[in-house]
Amino acid sequence: MSTDHRIGWIVVLFVSAGLGLGAGQAPRPTGSAPLEFPELPLVSPLGARNDLPSPYRPGVSWGQLPNGRKWGSTAGIATAPDGTIWAIDRCGASGSRGTNCVDSPLDPVLQFDTSGTFLKSFGAGLFVSPHKITIDRDGFIWVADNGVTEGRGQQVIKFNADGKVLLRLGKAGVAGAGMDTFDQPTEVAVAPNGDIFVADGHGNAPTANARIVKFDKNGRFIKTWGKKGTGIGDFDCVHTLAFDSRGRLFVGDRQNNRIQIFDQEGTFIAEWKQFGRPSGIYIDRNDVLYVADSESRDGEEGYGYNPGTRRGIRIGSARDGSVTSLVPDVTPYPYTAGSTSPEGVTVDTQGNIYGAEVGPRALKKYVKQ
Repeated sequence: MSTDHRIGWIVVLFVSAGLGLGAGQAPRPTGSAPLEFPELPLVSPLGARNDLPSPYRPGVSWGQLPNGRKWGSTAGIATAPDGTIWAIDRCGASGSRGTNCVDSPLDPVLQFDTSGTFLKSFGAGLFVSPHKITIDRDGFIWVADNGVTEGRGQQVIKFNADGKVLLRLGKAGVAGAGMDTFDQPTEVAVAPNGDIFVADGHGNAPTANARIVKFDKNGRFIKTWGKKGTGIGDFDCVHTLAFDSRGRLFVGDRQNNRIQIFDQEGTFIAEWKQFGRPSGIYIDRNDVLYVADSESRDGEEGYGYNPGTRRGIRIGSARDGSVTSLVPDVTPYPYTAGSTSPEGVTVDTQGNIYGAEVGPRALKKYVKQ
C-alpha cells in the first residue's frame, strides 16, 4: 500500500513488545498480550499530521501544592514576564464546569517557579469555575470564570501580582449577549496598546454566545464579532486566544476543529486546521506556535469529533502555519476519555513546555531532549 493511501484505516497486530512503533501506535506493557486497534493515518482528514517527531521528553507531574493540598481540574497556565509560571486550579475539584470553587476556602490562582516550587496563591471566594489564566506584558493577571451561581461567575477579573482586584468585566452571575455580559467566557488576550479581547463562550446550546468581545484598556466596550456557526468568522466553543508578533489574534474555535486568525478589528485573515482541535494556544516572541489538542476523537459525530487525529501538543509557525513537531498524548489510541493531554499550554524562557490538564494529572512539564 502506498503512503498516499494510508489514510484508510487498517488493523495492526503487535507481536512483540520490542517492535518499533509506527505513527499513532501506542506501546503496550511488557509481557502483555498482543493488542489489536486501528492505526492512525499519517495525516488526519482535516490535515493534522500524526507522524511528526517530538523534541521533548514525556511529561512529568509538576507543581507542588502547599499543606498537603491536592490538584483538581485545570485548563489554565501562563508564563509571566519575570519567568514564573501561574496556573489555575478548580479548588481541588474535578470537572470543567459547574460550581467547583463556590464553597471552597482554597485559592484557585497559584504561582510557581520553573522548578515547580510554590510561591503564592490568591482568589479564594471570587470564582465559581475558573477556566483560563492570562498574564499580560505588564505582569497583570487575568482569569476568565465560565461558571455561574447566584452573584458570582460569568466574569473576567484582572489582578495585580499580589492578588488585588483591579478590574472586572461582565455582570457577576448574569449570562447575556450584551455589551457588559458574557455567557461562559473562556480566556483573555491583551493587545500591546492595552485593548482587551475576551473569548465568549463555552456554551453548547444553539443560542449560546460564540463571539469575541473587545474592550479598551479601561474596560469600555468597543465592539464584538462572531456568532454560533461553522462558516468563516463563525465560532463554536471559542476556547482560547493568543496574539502573534504582528498583533494578529489567533482564536481557538474548538468545536469547529480549527484556528481562525483575525486582525484586531475582527477582519478574517486565515483558517488553519492542521494543528488539530485547539484547546489551548501559546505563541512565543519568535512566533513559534504551540497548540494543545486534548479532545480529538473518532466514533460518532458530535462533541469532540475530529477523526484520525492524534492528541497532543503540535508545534509550528504562527507566520506561515507550518507544523514541525508533535508532543504526543501518552494515552493509547483510540481515545475513550473525553479529555486527555493538556488543555492549557505555556512555555518558559528555556523552551520547556507546561501543560494544564482537566484530568487528575493536573500540571505537567515537558523538558527538551
